[in-house]
Amino acid sequence: MTELTKTLELKLVKPNAHKRRKLQETREAFQQALHAAFDARCTTQTEANDVVVNYDLSGYAKNALKNYVPQLTTTYNAGELHDDHPVRFTNEGLRLDHKPENAIEWYVKIPHHDDYCLWMPAQPNPDQRDWLEALNAGDAEMGESRLFERDGTWFLHVTATRDVDVGSGVSAENRTPIGVDIGEASLVTVCHRDECGSPTAPELWADEGKTVRRLRKTYFTATRRLQKRGSERIADSFGDDLWNQIDDVFHRVTREVVEYAESVENPVLVLEDLTYIRESMDYGEYMNRRLHGWGFAKLHAQIRYKAVEKGIPVETVNPRNTSKECHACGEVGYRPKQATFKCTNDTCWLGEYQADVNGAVNIADRYLSGESRSREYENDDDSAEDGARLTAPQDSQADADTQQKTLGTYAS
Repeated sequence: MTELTKTLELKLVKPNAHKRRKLQETREAFQQALHAAFDARCTTQTEANDVVVNYDLSGYAKNALKNYVPQLTTTYNAGELHDDHPVRFTNEGLRLDHKPENAIEWYVKIPHHDDYCLWMPAQPNPDQRDWLEALNAGDAEMGESRLFERDGTWFLHVTATRDVDVGSGVSAENRTPIGVDIGEASLVTVCHRDECGSPTAPELWADEGKTVRRLRKTYFTATRRLQKRGSERIADSFGDDLWNQIDDVFHRVTREVVEYAESVENPVLVLEDLTYIRESMDYGEYMNRRLHGWGFAKLHAQIRYKAVEKGIPVETVNPRNTSKECHACGEVGYRPKQATFKCTNDTCWLGEYQADVNGAVNIADRYLSGESRSREYENDDDSAEDGARLTAPQDSQADADTQQKTLGTYAS
């Protein structure tokens, strides 16, 4: 058994004028409190509480803000805020009710302020029905939830955690580790060693990397022009569309990664550990761009939960030098080009090799060397399981010099 966290998607069904007004009031109060606490540069929950306590919000929203604002001002070094962050509620804030006899089976209670809540009919993602039923039955634990509006429709994203059965009891040493390298040239690269120890059947999603880079560049160019013209609403709508396209690419690629794993006997997917990445980064240009801008954490999380749902175990390893070491001799080499790794050991047979495949093999080898680390630990506050902590995509080193923006609707 392993613990799995997933984001459940619910669409609120045609709220009447009164409920729409209350939802808008909640959103406006949340935005005001968020901006006030952020502008005050609150770095602790106590400082944030002193700011948000005076706003007309439920305690669940205030408590979520007290956790969120210090993350923005310290962990993520955000320089400015997008105008439309989703409204956040702590795990005690929502209640579900299931009425299978009704045409609309599911209802959710959303806090408005401390003395008033809204019961809303909701339409869940049909692929997540079993998760929602587990949550309603108490077999899964509810986490933080987010409320937002997109194109006139209101949505809720609710995180849920439950234990799932993984694997068939195969011991770790008898599994086939598949290294998963997430990058910027090839969006994802996977590879494993065959029974003779040779790297085999690598697969690269390089075209998808190009697609995402193109969409990110389009996003920055177009939205900046629209914002300069004062067309904020058009810019938001345009950004939504591009991020939906990027998310579609992410979902397709991560699904294909899991399908690759299913074709291998007794597989275990091996990813780079986000905790180690955080420990080794100084929030400089490159790592900020990699973790926040590129969607590293979001791809990481999607691969993990899709694999676990298929019964494929996932392990993580320290990513130090996985892109720099030669998988054949262990010598630290270099990359003369983005897609090429060159070994500097004159006695090594490797010479030049595809850089992303080299990284994927090194990641798989970390598992074989016993450096793997299960994801079942408590303090991975940077895992961004649903991508909710990601910021706007950054397209170049020049973009990394600009202030970090935290996006609202896109961050859901």
